[in-house]
Amino acid sequence: MEPAHPADRVPTDATPPDGQPPVRSTAGPAPEVGEPALVEPSPAPPAAGEPALVEPVEGAARGGASSHPAVSGDQPALPARREKARSERSPRDMALSLLVLLVPIVLLLAFYRGFLGGDEPATVDPAPAVEQARAAGAFPVSQPEGLGAGWRTVNARYRAESGGATLRIGYVTPEGRGAQLVESSVPADKLLPAELKGGQPQGPADLPGGSWQRYTARDNEQALVLLEPNRTVIVIGDARENELRQLATALR
Repeated sequence: MEPAHPADRVPTDATPPDGQPPVRSTAGPAPEVGEPALVEPSPAPPAAGEPALVEPVEGAARGGASSHPAVSGDQPALPARREKARSERSPRDMALSLLVLLVPIVLLLAFYRGFLGGDEPATVDPAPAVEQARAAGAFPVSQPEGLGAGWRTVNARYRAESGGATLRIGYVTPEGRGAQLVESSVPADKLLPAELKGGQPQGPADLPGGSWQRYTARDNEQALVLLEPNRTVIVIGDARENELRQLATALR
């Protein structure tokens, strides 16, 4: 009679009954009686409200450079060609650029002054105003003669008023200054304060054709005044005295 086998003994014959193929056990040694089997516990699911633990991605997610060629954590360098070109412009290049801009302006100014007479004042013909004053017959009308090409007539006007009539002819002298001829039938006590603006007599002027007087006038101007019974003649302006005298002596 064979001794009884203990309950925990594994039989040596692994042949299954009924002709089935043998099954090789892959399990390790059976645990001893009273000891639990060693089983690797599976990770417990995250509790409600807590984020799942995810392994961080290397590279761009960590702030570093990614190993993938299409993903890079570093920004590409800005093109420095344009900034370099600007920094390499020398003062000579800037001067040449300015010269290119100034040349057309200088040429336009030269054309305007040389061919179009840009610096010369516009001239007028005083004949219509003189003929109008003579036709009115309010006073004897005189007109300068032989002044020369340097004198330019810039305005001429005849106007009749309630107290008399006045003829005004304005000139630019050869020195580029202003002079005006005033012939009027307005009484001298009203005409002189209005034209001279508080000017005072300075004594006689040695001029042919009458008793001319020298006066101060407005805005540092000076005047030559001829008082006659039917008219008053005033030559006034900021021109020099010799030019005013030339205008006064040219009256015919």
